[in-house]
Amino acid sequence: MNDTKKAPVARILDANDKELMAIRKLERDGDALVIRGKIFGAMPMVAKLTPAEARAALKLIDFRTFLFLLTLLFRKG
Repeated sequence: MNDTKKAPVARILDANDKELMAIRKLERDGDALVIRGKIFGAMPMVAKLTPAEARAALKLIDFRTFLFLLTLLFRKG
């Protein structure tokens, strides 16, 4: 028997539900969040999210979107 498990993948989709990015790993590097994956299913990518950029991103979120994000993990789909 082959009991190999596939690593979990989170996908970011465009407006037409086509894959833009497949996130393979999230890890910490000092004070930054490192995102590893592939863009368009082919090009490997490593991106870093710093604390300053995370704070800047939070400024883009209004209260209704914040509430949506809190409930996103509990929704079906």
